[in-house]
Amino acid sequence: GVVKNVTDYGAFVDLGGVDGLLHLTDISWQRINHPSDKLGVGDTIRVKIIKFNEENKRISLGMKQLQPDPWIGIEDKYHMDDVVKGRVTNVTDYRVFVELEPGIEGLVHASELSWSKKSSNPQQMIAQDQEVEVKIIEMNLEKRRIGLSLRQCLENPWQKFAAEHSAGDVITGAIQNITDFGLFVQVAEDIDGLVHMNDLSWEESADKCLKSYEKGQVVQAKI
Repeated sequence: GVVKNVTDYGAFVDLGGVDGLLHLTDISWQRINHPSDKLGVGDTIRVKIIKFNEENKRISLGMKQLQPDPWIGIEDKYHMDDVVKGRVTNVTDYRVFVELEPGIEGLVHASELSWSKKSSNPQQMIAQDQEVEVKIIEMNLEKRRIGLSLRQCLENPWQKFAAEHSAGDVITGAIQNITDFGLFVQVAEDIDGLVHMNDLSWEESADKCLKSYEKGQVVQAKI
C-alpha cells in the first residue's frame, strides 16, 4: 500500500480503494516516538492485515508483524543477575528505558539509578542515547518486561563506608546542609551523616550552638 496520511498515532495506508490504519505500536518492534520517524506520505510499504472489522469497515495493519518477534527465545539470551550493556531510549520523571537489542527494552526505576540519590530526577542523571551498563533484576516474559538496575553495577558506598568505619571513629567533613534540628556533614562521596542539634555541645544550648555553624565549614565529628 501507499502511505496516505501520517498522524501522531499512526499512518493511513491506501490499499487500492480502501484505507487501513497502521498504528504507531505496530510499525516497529523498536521504540519510535512518531510515525514520521519511519514513514512519509507517498511511501510504498508492505504491511500485514492484522484485524478486519467488516461492520465498521476498519482494517488494522502491521509492519512489525512481517519481522521475527524479538521476544521469542529471549529467555535463552538473558538471565537474572546478568550484567549487560544497552542504550538509553527514553527518560521520564521516574523511569529510564534501555534498549538491550533492537526490539528489546528494559526498565530502570528511579530508585535503581543510584545508591545515595534516592529522590533525584532521572532526567538530571542520565541522557537519552547514553550507553549504560545495567544488571537484570527482574524478568517477566508474560508481560514482556525486564527490570534493570544501574546502581547494582556500581560499588555500594554505604557498604564501603561500613567496612572502613565503626562507631567511635572520628571523621572530618564539610557541612552540606543546616536544618532546624542539626547539621548534615559529608562523610564520603554522596553520603552525609547527621549531627543532631543535641549532640553539638555539652555547654551551649542547642539553638545557640546551631547558629554558630555555616554551610561549607569543615568540622570534626564522632560516629
